[in-house]
Amino acid sequence: MKIEPTFLRSKVARRIFTLFMLCALMPISALAVMSFSQVTKQLERQSQRGLHQSCKTLGMSIFERLSFLGQQLESLSFGFKTNSGASPHWAPKLSTERLKEWFKGLVLVTNSGTCNPIFGDIQNPSGQSAEEKKHLKSGKTVVLTGSTKDNRMHIYMMRAVDPQDQRKGALFAEINSMYLWGLTEYNTLPNMTELCILDQSNNVIYSTLPLSSSFSERLIFKMDHSSLGQFEWKYEDKGYLTSFWSIPLKFEFLHLKWTVVMSASKADILAPMAQFKKIFLLIVVLSLLVVLFLSVHQIRKTTLPLEKLKNATQRVAMRDFDNSVTVTSGDEFEELAVSFNNMTKQLQRHFSTLNTMAEIDRAILSSLDTEKIVFTATTRIQQLFGYDLVSAILLDCRGQGLPQTYICTGKSGAVKLVDDIEILPEDLQKINYNEKMLLVNVEEHLPRFLVPFASKGIKSFVVFPLLVKKRLAGVFTLGSFDSSIPNQKDLFQEQRLADQMAVALSNAQLLEELNELNIGTLTALARAVDAKSAWTGGHSERVTETALKIGQVMGLTPNELDDLRRGGLLHDIGKIGIPAKILDKPGKLTDEEYRIIKDHPRMGVRIIEPIVAYHHITPMVLQHHERFDGKGYPDGLSGKEICSGARILAVADVYDAILSDRPYRKGMKLDRVIDIIEQEACKQFDPNVVHAFLEVITPEKGKLKGNGKKKLHLAQRHTAVNFSGQAGKTLLMR
Repeated sequence: MKIEPTFLRSKVARRIFTLFMLCALMPISALAVMSFSQVTKQLERQSQRGLHQSCKTLGMSIFERLSFLGQQLESLSFGFKTNSGASPHWAPKLSTERLKEWFKGLVLVTNSGTCNPIFGDIQNPSGQSAEEKKHLKSGKTVVLTGSTKDNRMHIYMMRAVDPQDQRKGALFAEINSMYLWGLTEYNTLPNMTELCILDQSNNVIYSTLPLSSSFSERLIFKMDHSSLGQFEWKYEDKGYLTSFWSIPLKFEFLHLKWTVVMSASKADILAPMAQFKKIFLLIVVLSLLVVLFLSVHQIRKTTLPLEKLKNATQRVAMRDFDNSVTVTSGDEFEELAVSFNNMTKQLQRHFSTLNTMAEIDRAILSSLDTEKIVFTATTRIQQLFGYDLVSAILLDCRGQGLPQTYICTGKSGAVKLVDDIEILPEDLQKINYNEKMLLVNVEEHLPRFLVPFASKGIKSFVVFPLLVKKRLAGVFTLGSFDSSIPNQKDLFQEQRLADQMAVALSNAQLLEELNELNIGTLTALARAVDAKSAWTGGHSERVTETALKIGQVMGLTPNELDDLRRGGLLHDIGKIGIPAKILDKPGKLTDEEYRIIKDHPRMGVRIIEPIVAYHHITPMVLQHHERFDGKGYPDGLSGKEICSGARILAVADVYDAILSDRPYRKGMKLDRVIDIIEQEACKQFDPNVVHAFLEVITPEKGKLKGNGKKKLHLAQRHTAVNFSGQAGKTLLMR
């Protein structure tokens, strides 16, 4: 059986595992304690007493050796004499070989900090602290510890040559630590013991075990800041009994203390019990394995279903209902898993319904396009409820056309528009009578509009009326190959969606009516302006139509085309303020009359300025007489400084103006009109607009090939705006 590393992560698993372990370990532990606890304790007490005695003896020996070395350094200081500030010379009382047994190196440090080596290689001493100088001045010896670049601890001893005269300097020596610890070839540690010496800062001066810094910190922590004591610790999985004793150094050598730590391996101490322990450990291990196997088996049998149900519950909380729980335990857990799966299926359907309904609501209420509303509602409802047929029949409430039928069938969700569905007045009356819904079965008398659907295998229908302003605006139909009655909850939700669809259609219809009212108002204004002169009747409408065709060729968006329509209808509204005698004058205009004519763009802007919704089309009204080369009016704009709508209106305006009759001249022929417009490309007109204009006017969508002459035909005469080119100012101003 595979044991997974996470089998204890649940509380139930830990509880079962703990129960099994306690039941197995308690009898074994009681038997083991009764058999050898007393013997083990006795051996440990004897070893601790021996370690304590050895630790204290070694500590006293170290103190005695330090005192001896201090005396030797004091004796050496008398051998140095000063001669009028010259470098001191050494008058040794002891041989250098003898000193090398005690010291690794010796230097004389002058008052100025200069080091005069006597023997050996010793690191340059650092400066003396105030406390050290005071101690040296009292005629005592200072013991120091420090580490070098090799990360090894070194022990130093320092004594003033003449305590009364600090200028004579001090002797600085590095102590031979092996001599200090008494670890020569004749003096060794007690058998099976380990030694560790700590300085006043608890740095390891010497250790027979290679202790890491982190491990030494743990060892120091166990000593609990006392000067004498015992404890147990482990090193490399090996247990030790330890005793420590602090050597008092404060009075004689300035620093507080050194701590001697002696340890003995518990394995060596308890060697008489080793064989018994091996047998006991084997029994414990075997028992643990048996208990572990049984506990894991029971834990898996109990907690695995719980774990699956817990994970599934978390997924449900994150609205993930796709994964079911499979449990084959044959007990209550399996029954719980079955109930849980049934619950998640119901939740999945419920949340899916809510989400889809919210999406449908947002889609149909955020759009004011009738066709988009119908497409969105039919496809989403088909996806949500799984009907085999979703149909929306929109009635023409104004009586201007036949009903339009949108049909969505199958799983593809594709919607198609058909116009061969006939709906009778009596069918409409029956639907209108049932304001909420109408359930229809093929076995009953079918309304005429459902017969084509029934012929394709649909056996049951749900029909919802779409009411706009309390009038029947359409019929929403859901069909199924199944003749059973639909679920009541589904019917309620479908009814709600049908009502939302009716609200969206009402909003779309209202917007269409407002747009029609808006365009009708603008058209009426344009006709009012054009009616001021018998020669300009229909001019603004023709200009608008031509401009829209040019805009379509140039790829304008629907919104841009809508703005262009408004700008075209209002571009000459400023002529309301121009006297009719000027507009209808048969001869050439005077300079003053020409100035008045040139003011009509600004006058038009002033007229429509109070209408905030038309602020973005005022540039078209103001700039439709600007020239591409900058020679137009009223502001002399050029190139792209002129808004795109004004550049389009400029071409359309000139086209209609010179094509039509005026009181001061007859309308020109089409070929001549096109020649003039084409010649004014890059001068009066934007060349891109001219190119689009030629595609609109020329049946072949461009220049005709032949003898060099263009043969152009117009099915109708269309829109235009003003022109200030070759035909003369008076010709194009009115």
